[in-house]
Amino acid sequence: MFSKRSIRRDFLVQLIFASSSLIIIFSSFLYLYIENSVFEEKRQELLQYAKNIASNRSIAANIEATTSEPFINISVEIISLKKPYTDVDTYETTQGNNIFLTLVYPYNLQDLSYIKITKDVTATKKLLEKILHYIFIINVAGFILVIVYAIALSKMLVSPVRTLSSRLSNMNEHLIRPIVVKELPEEFEPLGLTLNHLIARIQNFVKYQKELFIGTAHELKTPLAVIKLKNQVTLIKKRTPEEYIEALKITNKTIDEMNVIVSNILNIGRQEGALLDKPVEVDVIAVLREKANDFLLLAENEGKNLHIHLEPNGFMAMLQAGLLKQIIQNFLQNALKFTPKEKNVILRSSQDDVGLLIEVIDEGCGIDESVDLFAPFKRQGNKSGVGLGLFLAKSAADALGAHISIKNRTDGIDGTVASLQLNSQLSCILPKYKK
Repeated sequence: MFSKRSIRRDFLVQLIFASSSLIIIFSSFLYLYIENSVFEEKRQELLQYAKNIASNRSIAANIEATTSEPFINISVEIISLKKPYTDVDTYETTQGNNIFLTLVYPYNLQDLSYIKITKDVTATKKLLEKILHYIFIINVAGFILVIVYAIALSKMLVSPVRTLSSRLSNMNEHLIRPIVVKELPEEFEPLGLTLNHLIARIQNFVKYQKELFIGTAHELKTPLAVIKLKNQVTLIKKRTPEEYIEALKITNKTIDEMNVIVSNILNIGRQEGALLDKPVEVDVIAVLREKANDFLLLAENEGKNLHIHLEPNGFMAMLQAGLLKQIIQNFLQNALKFTPKEKNVILRSSQDDVGLLIEVIDEGCGIDESVDLFAPFKRQGNKSGVGLGLFLAKSAADALGAHISIKNRTDGIDGTVASLQLNSQLSCILPKYKK
């Protein structure tokens, strides 16, 4: 029923042990309290008898003149001791099946005489034994109830986990469905949300991987068909050396295009390895400034203006720096590619309620927002490219737990805004440097 690593088994053992210990300790203290209370009451009763006798000399004289006779289950006698003893002494004795409680009380210290009062407490002892018996029965019943309650409680607590496990075990890449968080107990809602986030990432990964394989086959098939057709045309009849050279140049150009596709696919494989890199503490602002400096010279050579506005002065985060650099590099490359000469590209960052917002703003031709540009081999505009850059950037952002988006500008200027929203949950803001 339970494995060696069963949480439910450990919970049952601990709950039963703790509850049983509590029942035993509580019952023991209860019985001792009842016993002490009852015998203390009997002791006070005998002490009161002794005080009354000691204060009434006529009764004491009558006791001295007669033999000890029981008086309402109490026998009283005057005894003498060899040594003076001023304390009141109480003790139990057993005679046959009867139990007696005896109290010795000082009477006349001059002749060392004491009052000895004995009371039969057999009935009281039997009553206490019955109480102990009933407490034992209650403990056994309570122990059984604790076991039943522990089993039911553990089953109730493990039920949501088993439900989630059953749902997840029956899923595959074709039947992945989000978990209905509202149906889970409140304590399991964070787990449900985390699983839904993971399911969404898996769905996107499967979707894009399928598109990647289909797109790769299509992109490679087209240039291969062109190469084959050119070679067939070339082989139909003899040609001059110059014509053969021209045909080979066209073939080499097509091969170069195929190499670009293969290189980008290799980059995807390298990125899969980068996703497993251990996150380190990185100053995001320093990384942005480093990447911006790399593109300043490129922008100048192309006759374009790259403006940099980075706030705050420092922003520390635990992440894979290589993935962050890959995203920013893709943003800047696309912005400079589609921005005409003498136009501006802006790299800026700002702190918001979520964390750090990084934006690259260009003055290009804009995009069709109805198209999923993050899918592999999706291209817009009249510029050359394979269409895998944004796919890589999206995968990197998902690995960082960040949100990536590309939208058209809304300030009346043509162009796009590529943004990366970093979560501040594992980040901290550095204090501003004093100038």
